Amino acid sequence: MCGRYSVVIDEAKLRKQFSKDLVTPPGGLPTNYNMAPTQNGLVITDRDPGQLSAFRWGLVPFWAKDLKIGARMINARREGIEEKSSFRKPIREQRCLVIGDSFYEWKREGGNKTPFRILPETGELLVMAGIWESWKPKDGGETVYTYSIITGEPNAEMAPIHDRMPMLLTTGEQQSGWLDRDAELSDILGLLATPVDGTLTTYAVSQEVGNVRNNGPQLHEPAA
Repeated sequence: MCGRYSVVIDEAKLRKQFSKDLVTPPGGLPTNYNMAPTQNGLVITDRDPGQLSAFRWGLVPFWAKDLKIGARMINARREGIEEKSSFRKPIREQRCLVIGDSFYEWKREGGNKTPFRILPETGELLVMAGIWESWKPKDGGETVYTYSIITGEPNAEMAPIHDRMPMLLTTGEQQSGWLDRDAELSDILGLLATPVDGTLTTYAVSQEVGNVRNNGPQLHEPAA
């Protein structure tokens, strides 16, 4: 499960990690300390790998009647993704890198839930494996582009917190492979592996992150 993450991106770091020529959204990079479903997140798609785009979080299949289904499709389970009706086309033809700096997860302890911030140990940006879709309303309105984050089994850092985690693409080779439109499905699925132990660092944060109305640098501070 990945139900919240943060998008606090330094442009110099972004260009160093990807490309100095990466085209960013007009008006600069948005900052969001508490990214929630149905909000716009930043992705790099296989269709336009030189462009950082703003897509709506929560995949809406092209055949859906309306956008409501997207709120239930923020994640796509890695297991059997190639066979599920909503995901079998995107996993083959419409993949993306979901860019952020960290994600949040809640650890259950008895009747309590403690939020944790999880981020790359290296200090690099977080790159999550995603799939995207385009949806057009029947009344002829504007096309909406949406995405889902793929999840799988946790590594050693995540296992004490939650039994699922985003599938991360931690190297340039993995990222370019994910965006390769000519890649075989077996090679694509092979990239969806649990990150090696030691990839992430974690710490508890304030309960404020549980309310989507809270948004600011205090959400990244360690819990008192």
